[in-house]
Amino acid sequence: MSAIEINKDFIEELIGLLDVHHADELVPILDKLYAQDIAEIFDDLDLDQAIYLTSLLEPQKKVNVIIELEPDVRGRFFKGYSSDQIAADFFTYMDSDDAADVLNALSTDQSKEILRKIEDKEHSKNIASLLKFPENTAGALMAKELIKVKLNWTVKQCTDEIRKQAEDVSKVYTAYVVNDYDELVGWIGLKRILLSSERMNIEEIYNDNVIYENTYASGEEVASTMRKYDLVALPIVDAFGRLVGRITFDDVMDYIKDEAEKDYQMLSGLSSGVGSGDSIWLLSKARLPWLIIGLFGGIGSSLVIGGFEEELQNNVQLALFMPLIMAMGGNVGVQSSSIMVQGLANNTLDSSGIFGKLGKEFMVGLLNGLVCSLLLLAYGYVFGNSQKIMITVSIALITIILLAAIVGTVIPLLLDKLKIDPALATGPFITTSNDLLGLFLYFLIGNIILGTV
Repeated sequence: MSAIEINKDFIEELIGLLDVHHADELVPILDKLYAQDIAEIFDDLDLDQAIYLTSLLEPQKKVNVIIELEPDVRGRFFKGYSSDQIAADFFTYMDSDDAADVLNALSTDQSKEILRKIEDKEHSKNIASLLKFPENTAGALMAKELIKVKLNWTVKQCTDEIRKQAEDVSKVYTAYVVNDYDELVGWIGLKRILLSSERMNIEEIYNDNVIYENTYASGEEVASTMRKYDLVALPIVDAFGRLVGRITFDDVMDYIKDEAEKDYQMLSGLSSGVGSGDSIWLLSKARLPWLIIGLFGGIGSSLVIGGFEEELQNNVQLALFMPLIMAMGGNVGVQSSSIMVQGLANNTLDSSGIFGKLGKEFMVGLLNGLVCSLLLLAYGYVFGNSQKIMITVSIALITIILLAAIVGTVIPLLLDKLKIDPALATGPFITTSNDLLGLFLYFLIGNIILGTV
């Protein structure tokens, strides 16, 4: 937690100091704020204020603030700098993975221009090499900066090299051991190095039981591996087994957060990648497709109801329970699909064994349906509803709950088989389909039991 409480009064006072360039007062205040806190303040600053504030920060903190900014805020901020200034003041001090993330949010032309302006050509090359990997793969998430030692080195050589390499590595957790071909063969903890004799060879003390992923492993696989083995850093190798980078736990946490936000938006019926700060047009474009799906679903529901108009006229009480049928079907479908999506996302289940999963959801749906139907029958008995109507609604409710549970299970699994994000199955899509099927079954069962059509 920051030593300073950031509220409206604090921001107004800070803006006042920025407007008159009171550096003597601003520097002590900014020193007490974390980069994340300063990034939040940027939303309330104009371009000149933001540029002056940034000029008062030491280089690494300045970079940390930029990394924390939302892409649209960062884009507006960069308009106050030339490509030369952006490269020199920011990208020079960024880890390669953070730099790649920032460049991905910029236009292709601007990204290329900034890369050309970075003076450290090795650093520029490392950043560029990450841009070739597909989004959300280990190669795109990893950083090139790491501590690497040779298998045939002595502990003294290893210690000297670690001191040299650590200048470019912001977080040092362990040293990775490679052979003469740069193939990853193991790892060694810094504590083990410090406690070993300088004359010993790394080959005598390293651990060859190393866990790693390849560059094209998915972000889900990386997160699952790091969670399973409780790792703070995971080495990444290429197709030939050569060590090419590492992913640290903070990068994985950012990835999980981004994916959770994307899936939540899909569950809510939104296109991913939008936020409250986006323009009216972007927000409308993100919501409209799902609303149109809901609109056509509503039209379909009205057609179903129209097809059973005579039955409704003869049994008006059936209309009273239509909202119940639609709500229960939608709720059960979203529950089942959400469990499937969550399991697929964290790799606790896959598309195999579909019949076992269907059977389990069928039994859960049957149990829940029986309980809800019995409660519904009890309600009808207490309030004197028609016994025949209540039996019809109860049977329909069990049927619809079973159907919704199966649909909510099958669709995410099928989408996963087709390599489509299973989160697309939930929200409006499941709700709308269950509304249509639920109403049709409701009136069909009513037609069979009541025999009025």
